[in-house]
Amino acid sequence: MTEIPKAYVPKAVEEKWHQFWLDRKCFTADLHSRKPAYSIVIPPPNVTGVLTMGHVLNNTLQDILARKARMEGREVLWLPGTDHAGIATQTAVERALKKEGLIKHRDDLGRRNFWRRFGSGNRKRGDHHPTIKETGGVV
Repeated sequence: MTEIPKAYVPKAVEEKWHQFWLDRKCFTADLHSRKPAYSIVIPPPNVTGVLTMGHVLNNTLQDILARKARMEGREVLWLPGTDHAGIATQTAVERALKKEGLIKHRDDLGRRNFWRRFGSGNRKRGDHHPTIKETGGVV
């Protein structure tokens, strides 16, 4: 008989099951399904890239809703979203550019260069969707 460890070791269990789910396309919705569609859009991380308890709560509730919809026979897509905090993001990028001494005012770079820089900052902030999958989320 196999001995059960005294403490739960996530690495020993979760990678196996996550791969099992990936292999069976558990995180993929079927575009041609006849099942009723159900989708939720996940807000992206904020510009700081730091996840908060609010993110955790939101992701937990969305995961519950997605799983419930699947159990009810719906075709579920839990979709990563795009930036929903444009003004806050722009302000944070402008502040960073000023701190680096690259601008005094947002118009100093011009629209095209500002957006190039903004895109670079956006990529640096990270993506928390892999974290959702690693914790068993059905995204």
